[in-house]
Amino acid sequence: MPSEPFEAEFVYPPALSPDQEEEYRQLDREGPLTSPLSRHSTHGTATYVGTGDDIVNVKSLEKERKNEGYHIVTFEEGKHENPREWGMGRKWFITLATSFLCLAVAIGSSIATGDIAGPTRDLHIQQEITNLTVTCFVMGFGLGPLFLAPLSEVFGRRPIYCISLFLYFIFTLPSALAKNAATLVVARMIAGLAASAPMCNVGGTIADVWEIENRGAPMAIFSGTIFLGPCIGPMIGGWIGQRAGWRWLYWVLFIFVGCSFIFTLFMPETLAPVLLRRKAAKLRKDTGDDKYRTLEELEKKPFAQTIKIALIRPFIMIFTEPIIIFMSIYLSFVYSLLYLLFFAFPIAFAEIRGFGLGMTGITFVSIMIGIIIALAMVPVQEKVYTNATRDGSFPEARLYPMMLGAPILPIALFIFAWTGAYAHVHWMGPIMSGVIFGFAMILLYVSANSYIIDSYSSYAASAIAAKTLMRSEIGAMVPLFVTPMFHNMGFQWAGFLLAMLSVLIGPIPFVFYIYGGRIRARSQKASKAQRGSGDHEKADIGH
Repeated sequence: MPSEPFEAEFVYPPALSPDQEEEYRQLDREGPLTSPLSRHSTHGTATYVGTGDDIVNVKSLEKERKNEGYHIVTFEEGKHENPREWGMGRKWFITLATSFLCLAVAIGSSIATGDIAGPTRDLHIQQEITNLTVTCFVMGFGLGPLFLAPLSEVFGRRPIYCISLFLYFIFTLPSALAKNAATLVVARMIAGLAASAPMCNVGGTIADVWEIENRGAPMAIFSGTIFLGPCIGPMIGGWIGQRAGWRWLYWVLFIFVGCSFIFTLFMPETLAPVLLRRKAAKLRKDTGDDKYRTLEELEKKPFAQTIKIALIRPFIMIFTEPIIIFMSIYLSFVYSLLYLLFFAFPIAFAEIRGFGLGMTGITFVSIMIGIIIALAMVPVQEKVYTNATRDGSFPEARLYPMMLGAPILPIALFIFAWTGAYAHVHWMGPIMSGVIFGFAMILLYVSANSYIIDSYSSYAASAIAAKTLMRSEIGAMVPLFVTPMFHNMGFQWAGFLLAMLSVLIGPIPFVFYIYGGRIRARSQKASKAQRGSGDHEKADIGH
């Protein structure tokens, strides 16, 4: 499974060890590294036959390959071959350009909600059909990375960015020109699939060029586009829809994505295995010595096997790993709530209170304020984690923010249900619920992702792919039922149902904080790290 998962970049202190990060960076693969001496070859495919004692790190693997007579091609210090040695101007261009790509994708996922009734009226279709424009786009988020991420291993990040953004650009045009529902929905589905490439590669790109200790500011910009971008969509979309009509939502997106595509044409390749493969090929050509090889060339699996792993392993993990199952369910619920509010806010403010589309869009600033407050608390989380891991790190120490967010989320939903439903209640009621929801969402999202990555650090890419697949596909279903649910059940009772569901799943982080160590001890892929550093504690947990 190629590419360091972008969620790993939000984890601080780092969930990936230096060896694991170097493995993702140099080999573009996951899973424990094993010594060449512990494998035998079957029809050209290396098969592991050793024991746990044969697991090695990148440096020792490189040494063993050199002993076999290979000239391992690496980056030479001081020659600026390594993307991490590039100048600050080039690094910041890459950071801002890739963040711009993510912003284009995030806005594209939600800008259609700025005037969701427009296509229904003009194309004479049912509202649920129009809502598919959001559903199909979000579905692409979950499906696209399963095959786009492995393709980046072969062709590099830059070609995938160029092709995906070009397709995103081209297939946004039919939405603006659509004369029927089929054109609108199909174009949005293809655009969503194409747009998923930045979401699964940009975190890796930032890791390519920035060392861990220097990622603070780049990650602040990147996280802003990821978390705030979906809220910016309806905020600007409301004014566009009100002033110019729904087609201009797609024209503006078309122009924005086109500008993003231009960035990809000037973006250099940053993926280390691709850069090293080019260097090795040049050395082989110049010297005539076929022994010049990169470690990735010697260790990589056949592409068919890589695709198979990328497509199958996430499905296996999502059905066999309890941590991934329940954390994915929780995150899917939270993610669904975000897209649900894109439709529920217009009901609360436009239908019930008579706000215009533009002012309804501005109400999403409330969620953005909550997100910013939560992101500002990251240093507090770091301090709590440091205090909890004085005797040794363990994944459950990542759950403290989630245990805070779990009871806060129902509070936000109860306030929204019982203030948003009534026109005589001041609009600040549902606005405050948006602030509290944004705050809880980030606490839950970042903490749960950190816990998944820490628990499955050797298989982080597959674990995150499994979570993303479930989250996106469940979240994509929300537009199909949210409006009928709020209209038929009544606003307050629909909101009350959501609040009670959040209460029902609220104990999940507390259960894993108590029993997570025992659950991980029974897994073949999960980390075995336990509270404290004594061997006797590990043994006790295992029984």
